[in-house]
Amino acid sequence: MTDEKHPPGLASDPSRTPGQGLTKEDAVFRLWEGHWRYMRNERTVRPVSESDRHDHSRGQFPFVAFLGCSDSRMSPELIFDQVQGDIFVVRVAGNITGPGVTASLEYAVEVLGVRLIFILGHEQCGAVMAATDDPDLSGPIGALVREILPAVEEARTQPGCVLDNSVIANVRRSVHRLGEESAAIAQRIRCGDVRIVGAVYGMQSGDISVVETLG
Repeated sequence: MTDEKHPPGLASDPSRTPGQGLTKEDAVFRLWEGHWRYMRNERTVRPVSESDRHDHSRGQFPFVAFLGCSDSRMSPELIFDQVQGDIFVVRVAGNITGPGVTASLEYAVEVLGVRLIFILGHEQCGAVMAATDDPDLSGPIGALVREILPAVEEARTQPGCVLDNSVIANVRRSVHRLGEESAAIAQRIRCGDVRIVGAVYGMQSGDISVVETLG
């Protein structure tokens, strides 16, 4: 991986600086602003121009790293009304962590200068549903489901809908596992530089509910 912190000739443009120069608080506010536009059906349509592609070819400067489910309805650029190059995206069924996911998010923090990691699960998640309904699946899908089972076991001890509670518990588990699996991210959190936000997206309402925060 090449070091993209300081590509030549870009230091004078605030939008072309690591993490776009935003603090963790600034990044959260910018995300919520975009989500409010999405909810009000006021998304800003910004086509990618030849000039944009030229800028993108010189380096990437996202302001947030995103871990979400690979569900086709969970596009973060749409939900948060951001443009190409704004969000460093990692998506996997069930929004679970693991070596590849953790390494990617650590890269976003340590090399790209991102100060906010946003983990977004969603209602009626198929991966979580599989863990609640058929935990003995085999093969790669079975391995993925087993990563979610601790969240399901926790949810079964709580009142209310097991699936809804499992989705929430799974997001919280991903937040804390990321902080445990990456020493670099954990150190940034302790220093006050980085925040991890875990939330759940309502498929029908479009609402986002924050369920866990670190940092």
